[in-house]
Amino acid sequence: MESNFYHKNLSDGSWNKLSFAEQMANVGSEVERTIKWKNKNKQERSRLAFFRALELMDFTIADKDNINRLGELCRTREVLVDYFFADNQYKSTDILWQKYFRAFTWKANLAAGR
Repeated sequence: MESNFYHKNLSDGSWNKLSFAEQMANVGSEVERTIKWKNKNKQERSRLAFFRALELMDFTIADKDNINRLGELCRTREVLVDYFFADNQYKSTDILWQKYFRAFTWKANLAAGR
């Protein structure tokens, strides 16, 4: 059975070549898109962006270099799903998610000398 990937170019293992900060910054980009489309009342675009974010999170969780971060990663995934698709029992906000992921973008850019 063939898997359907949103990020077909990353399903070959090339995701694992990125640093943890780069991986999380990319997840954050999709979360930003999810928020943007949600706030523009474009549910389908928001939903698709969120599924792309989950796929990238799953690639990050599967990366053996992140084994020591599995607790954080799995909890982050759980709370993301709770916020965007469930009852938001953890009381997340758009701003909370933006701040969380922007820290990774900052770190990835710093490491790249940008």
